[in-house]
Amino acid sequence: MASRKAVTRGKAAAKRAQRGSSNVFSMFEQSQIQEFKEAFSCIDQNRDGIITKSDLKETYMQLGKVNVNEDELEEMLKEGKGPINFTIFLSLFGEKLNGTDPEDIIVNAFKLLDPNGTGNVQKDELKHLLMTQADRFTAEEVEQMFAVTPIDVAGNIDYKSLCYIITHGDEKEES
Repeated sequence: MASRKAVTRGKAAAKRAQRGSSNVFSMFEQSQIQEFKEAFSCIDQNRDGIITKSDLKETYMQLGKVNVNEDELEEMLKEGKGPINFTIFLSLFGEKLNGTDPEDIIVNAFKLLDPNGTGNVQKDELKHLLMTQADRFTAEEVEQMFAVTPIDVAGNIDYKSLCYIITHGDEKEES
């Protein structure tokens, strides 16, 4: 039992270290990096270490899609904000797999709900919005979120703290 606890604590510490590092390679297991390297090699048709529009076009052709929209290819390449080498490729997948926007983008979204700039949003108002707008949350999903959300006695949510939890995880979750 003690060794199982140590393993769990070790995994939680590794996750915290992983989040704390800006090194994109620390976001993935070694086996995942190898799989991404293989995918990158398949897409990098001319083997120059950079994914270009012609590489993407050729990859699509091999997959049977002959008429590829040029604008679509341009948009894909723009996501890299420069030449797409393996590190950028890995970063793009890390962002997509992580599933969250950068913290500043999320904070700015919450600021729309805070016209007075208090740094807080009302719990009931946020619950209503989450359950009635866009990709609607279920009551259970809202309660799961509120379980890790800093809420004061007046029912106000410190949205900057919530944004940190969304993008970095909740330390209590891993203990």
